[in-house]
Amino acid sequence: MPTFLRVFLIAAIAAVTIVLAWSSARADEARLATLTTAPDFSGGGEWINSPPLRMSELRGKVVLVEFWTYSCINCLRVAPYVSQWHERYADQGLVVVGVHTPEYGYERVGANVREAVRRLGIHYPVVQDNGYRIWNAYGNQYWPALYLIDREGRVVYRHFGEGAYDRTEAQIRALLAAR
Repeated sequence: MPTFLRVFLIAAIAAVTIVLAWSSARADEARLATLTTAPDFSGGGEWINSPPLRMSELRGKVVLVEFWTYSCINCLRVAPYVSQWHERYADQGLVVVGVHTPEYGYERVGANVREAVRRLGIHYPVVQDNGYRIWNAYGNQYWPALYLIDREGRVVYRHFGEGAYDRTEAQIRALLAAR
């Protein structure tokens, strides 16, 4: 195959890949824009560190919903930040809710999740979402995923994966400051 044809094919593949990635990101943003009211935690299973919570009971609070699973390395790297935000901002009105959604069968076992919560020093409420009901209600696709809910119960921010810790904390502070 001539060199110019190889270069053309590589460039075409790269262009299509970029367009598809851009389209996927825009679709995620559009889906979030239509998700104005945060879904409830109904359909989840066992709660750890708390009795079952409902979004209607959390109106007036800023809520950080964290989708995670205990054997995901990315989730383990995010966990200390989420715990710090819980400790730092709980008395200002932040409620952190961990939604443990398993990837593997052993992550469905309640005793394993409780042990992971203990081992990781997680003190905020965690609901076990073995049936993916909460995950699906949010249209979530990623571990870890963070969703910030304002005082009126609307999803106003989301972040997937590691990083953007300063930006996420700035969003938390801004929502707590808004009255």
